[in-house]
Amino acid sequence: MKRFTFLLFTFFLLALATTNCRMSEKPVEKKEVVRGVIAKNGMVVTANPYASEIGLQILKKGGNAFDAAIAVQFALAVCYPRAGNIGGGGFLVYRKGDGEVGSLDFREKAPKSATKDMYLDKEGNYLTDLSKRGALAVGVPGTVAGMAAMHEKLGTLPFADLVNPSVDLAQNGLQLSEYDAGRFNTYQEDFAELNRFEIPLLKEGGWSKGDSIKYPNLATTLALIRDGGRDGFYKGKTADLLVAEMKAGNGIITHEDLEAYQAVWRDPVVENYQEDYRIISMPPPSSGGIALVQLLEGSEFFDFTAMGHNSVESIHVMTELQRRVYADRSTYLGDMDFYDVPMDWLLGADYLTKRFGDISMKQKTNSQDIKEGKVEVIESVETTHFSIVDKDGNAASITTTLNGNFGSKVMVKGAGFFLNNEMDDFSAKPGEPNMFGLVGAEANKIEPEKRMLSSMTPTIVEKNGELFMVVGTPGGATIITCVYQTIMNVTAHGMNIQEAVNAKKTHSQWLPDNIILEEGAVDDSVVEGLKALGHEIDSRPSLGRMEAILRLPDGRLEGAADYTRGDDTALGF
Repeated sequence: MKRFTFLLFTFFLLALATTNCRMSEKPVEKKEVVRGVIAKNGMVVTANPYASEIGLQILKKGGNAFDAAIAVQFALAVCYPRAGNIGGGGFLVYRKGDGEVGSLDFREKAPKSATKDMYLDKEGNYLTDLSKRGALAVGVPGTVAGMAAMHEKLGTLPFADLVNPSVDLAQNGLQLSEYDAGRFNTYQEDFAELNRFEIPLLKEGGWSKGDSIKYPNLATTLALIRDGGRDGFYKGKTADLLVAEMKAGNGIITHEDLEAYQAVWRDPVVENYQEDYRIISMPPPSSGGIALVQLLEGSEFFDFTAMGHNSVESIHVMTELQRRVYADRSTYLGDMDFYDVPMDWLLGADYLTKRFGDISMKQKTNSQDIKEGKVEVIESVETTHFSIVDKDGNAASITTTLNGNFGSKVMVKGAGFFLNNEMDDFSAKPGEPNMFGLVGAEANKIEPEKRMLSSMTPTIVEKNGELFMVVGTPGGATIITCVYQTIMNVTAHGMNIQEAVNAKKTHSQWLPDNIILEEGAVDDSVVEGLKALGHEIDSRPSLGRMEAILRLPDGRLEGAADYTRGDDTALGF
């Protein structure tokens, strides 16, 4: 059916290619081939060199990929506090060396006293700051429960051995990179305004590259987790401090909320792509897996190899696919424990053929014609992803977040960690966008103990039944499209994994009705070609920060860190 539909599009593709041939032609340049880190016995790719080193040391000590992932998660809470966390949540997609696959949902939940209208005033107006800043924006954290659950099922080394390196890092301190110092400086006013004490990240005169910082309270909290497991966070001193912070800031998380939280093992989204590949990704409450598979299945209707990378034609088609997929996300996706997500229907061949069958190669489709809605701006985003493969072929793909940069900006007094602002990921009011410009509906409304919808897309790809790729990225609403393009860069455009990660990305998400181009993604002729098709163009300095691993034909691993966009580091041995 897909191939038949593809033939119907071919005429339009050829016509457009002919009329725009001069526009899309570029002089042939010989480019130096860039490669990632190559290793045989294990690979760790994270957003921070401290975290990558800690993960690598766990592998060298005989730990498996899941042991290393637990150690990396706690390390990121110290060295990457803008997104690494113990006060947030996330998702794991895994594949064991024997082919077993699964996923773990440690996404935050709404507190038991949360209500559908908790961010609306008496007139029903959406009070946007309440879901983004301060204690009322915080969902019940899931990270520590997730790490404990992962260790119980998949870990091999003692839990304490996996947490202790982060205790030492927080106690002894670390040096800031220029990138981290800049982020700390950006949020100095927020840190001062939203905290009732002087947090370690505040510094008169600002931070500079090479400055040292220590987190003694965080070291104490991590030691409690090291010694007590999940109870070291959800009960006792840490729980008391977290609840006290809630009371001080008019938050609503209670001891009962904390003790009741459980991470959940779920069946991943598993679908074939083309003849050789199998996609393993995260199910709801992540929208990532379903949306990614829809995009890849839709791509099979078109010859992206012939269209070329970031051409007028390929960007136009990707945009058209993305608009339909993000409209579906808004309408149909939410926490499966609360809402009957029609997953089989959304991924069915009949639906996808009809959904993508009206894409024209001659002009764009207006988002308002796909579904109603309005949004003016997408705010900054922050999440982090890491990918790990060990010598036995076990693979862990984890995306974790506080939501916005430093989450709610509230640090727990005496405990030293930031709290998330994940309540903003609910649909606080149908038709109103969250901080990422994503519009929600009934499926994602606020309900007690419900998990908010996410765009995080930790993914593993098999090729001919063998491990092939581990991939993921931060970026809020742009996560799905960046993961999609990275996979396409390898499978359709013939790039190696480092080239695929480095390549400039584009993004469209139904609303707003535009295309976001990463700066330097295309030349002026492509911009003009897209405008001729009716597209509105915007730009952003950076899209995504991919952390990926590719298994090479000889069995070695290539780790591709997104070093062009941050301090991301791949380490292997």
